[in-house]
Amino acid sequence: MSTPQQHARLMRLASAAALAVAICLALAKAIAWWLSGSVSLLAGLTDSLLDGAASLINLLAVHYSLRPADDDHRYGHGKAEALAGLGQAVFIGVSAILVGVQGIDRLLHPQPLHAQTLGIAVILLSLAATAVLLLFQRHVVRVTGSTAIRADSLHYRSDLLLNASILLALLLVQFGLGELDALFGLGIAGYILWSAAQIGREAVTVLMDTELSPELRERIAALAGGVPDVIDVHDLRTRISGTRWFVQLHVRLPGEMTLTEAHQRTEAVERAIHAEFPRAEVLVHADPPQGEAG
Repeated sequence: MSTPQQHARLMRLASAAALAVAICLALAKAIAWWLSGSVSLLAGLTDSLLDGAASLINLLAVHYSLRPADDDHRYGHGKAEALAGLGQAVFIGVSAILVGVQGIDRLLHPQPLHAQTLGIAVILLSLAATAVLLLFQRHVVRVTGSTAIRADSLHYRSDLLLNASILLALLLVQFGLGELDALFGLGIAGYILWSAAQIGREAVTVLMDTELSPELRERIAALAGGVPDVIDVHDLRTRISGTRWFVQLHVRLPGEMTLTEAHQRTEAVERAIHAEFPRAEVLVHADPPQGEAG
């Protein structure tokens, strides 16, 4: 089972890798766009530049979110990840608008494209680098559940499709269909904007303390109800903060139990939930049977 220290190392490594990939691809696309004049390549360059800015924010947010709880932040700093997700959504939305404006301008004022071969080579490099990064990010999200890395992964997934669309546009130019370059730029802008909305929606979900999925809540209740002497489980509340889940619930226990025995049962409930969901911090309140004061 992965430890919190391993989670932190993976998250820092994933955010640093995303920033490095964005910077390298932005440099390569800048050279290719300067030589070719392709709007699709400009779309890719703009997106990579904003990716770099978003990934830098993500790197700083992940570093801050991993700080331990303190007197002013008793639940930790995990929501910094969601704030980074909102920042990413803004950057990506701006990227979509800029690409759309350039696409419209190129439709109204067509210009010949040059150095398509270099552009194709750069996009092939972008596809390969982005695919490798996505595989690593998927692993990190699966292990840590990080909101910030998941948001980063979502916009790099859109980059993968973006670069595939740019490649197709550049190939079509080889067959004399240069006007499609601007149309592809507009299509890419729309997809980037849609991705920004997805990232923003997920970040807001975390910031608004949305409950875990019904399936997870049912499983948590079942684990608590499976502990000996637990009569029923109620008032289950959950929320997410960074990589941590906060779970609060009430359990009814037999009224003849001593305080020590009731405490032992609540600890058993905590252990049962935490064993299956290690990222959960569990708080259990013991109630007497219905009809008894408590």
